[in-house]
Amino acid sequence: MTVPDAERIPPAALTLFVSLFAAQAAVIAITPVLADVASDFDVSTATAGQLRSVSGFAAGTVALTMGALSARFGLRDLLLIVLSVLAAGSLASAAAPAFAVLAVAQVAVGAGLAVVLSAALAAAAAWSTEGQRSRVLSWTLIGQPSAWIIGMPVVGLVGGVSWRLAWLAVPFAASLVAFVAVHARCPDVVTESGKGTWRLLRRNPAVAGWALGELLAFSAWAGTLVFGGALLVESYESSPATAGVLLGLAAVAYLPGNFLGRRLGGERSRVVLVSLPLVAAALVAVFGAYRPSAWASAGFLCLLAFVSGARTIVASALGLDLCAQRRVFAMRIRAAATQFGYLIGAVLGGVALAAGGYAALGATFSALFVLAAMPHGAALLTSMRASSEASRAG
Repeated sequence: MTVPDAERIPPAALTLFVSLFAAQAAVIAITPVLADVASDFDVSTATAGQLRSVSGFAAGTVALTMGALSARFGLRDLLLIVLSVLAAGSLASAAAPAFAVLAVAQVAVGAGLAVVLSAALAAAAAWSTEGQRSRVLSWTLIGQPSAWIIGMPVVGLVGGVSWRLAWLAVPFAASLVAFVAVHARCPDVVTESGKGTWRLLRRNPAVAGWALGELLAFSAWAGTLVFGGALLVESYESSPATAGVLLGLAAVAYLPGNFLGRRLGGERSRVVLVSLPLVAAALVAVFGAYRPSAWASAGFLCLLAFVSGARTIVASALGLDLCAQRRVFAMRIRAAATQFGYLIGAVLGGVALAAGGYAALGATFSALFVLAAMPHGAALLTSMRASSEASRAG
């Protein structure tokens, strides 16, 4: 039976899917084994969680300053370079003899991650036709939760032997596969200047508001990911393997949210980006404060992942629309927001966890989700006022 063109997955989507799979694998490798890493290096769980703040800071900084790279290399060559960096960072993480060395390795992981996110999402628009764009973007973004679904259980299982194997079994192997897939494409030409990042943000309030909303939303979501595995292990004495499976189930819930998000964008984007973060705020507060069983906590995390999946694709499509002539720029900003979000989420989450336990952790991330809705609410009100004034003038 022939698959209709409208349902066939474009080749570019598969290539970019595996690229984001590798990038996300580098992020999630430490989550189910965070408690074991802390024990192995004799540091607290809150301190071990700051490994994501290190890679988050590196990734955010690289995303904001990679203009020279995007102006020199085409998207295909850019992806090849940074997938190599991701592979090297994963090897260094697996071999780290001390906590400080592991932290340094996270700088390489973070730098590679930032450029993969920026280049792959920009390529989703550049390597597709107008009619394919929504599907290519959606499948590209599905690479991240798929790393959860496949990677979390694998990391949890091999983490029962050694947390070091987690870096080899998932992010290193995935980086090699992605490198081969990207290398099969023909090189593309440089089409975008790397200049003007801060000027564009200052002069375009809509883009600045979108970037702020992304930073706040990703701070809440990323912080939940950093400490979610530890919550399951420490609250219920779950093994890393069990935590990995439960986190993988949450990633499964992300997928229908992603597909739903395809249908929620367009003119309704701002309404969606106000509503969904408020729903997420309620869910993450319950996730931190109400912990009757591991399965109940996993259920709340699944709901939160579903909402985050829908929010992410709507916000990404809005960013590409707002910066139609500067798509690499838009995705650089999104990558920076994502990774500085890991920094902010890890730091604020660590402080909240040390001060008030997981209930305080959930309340902190809930407040960040509420703040993430505000820029879009302000833009929505501005649009409604402008429409009202235009109607009165007419």
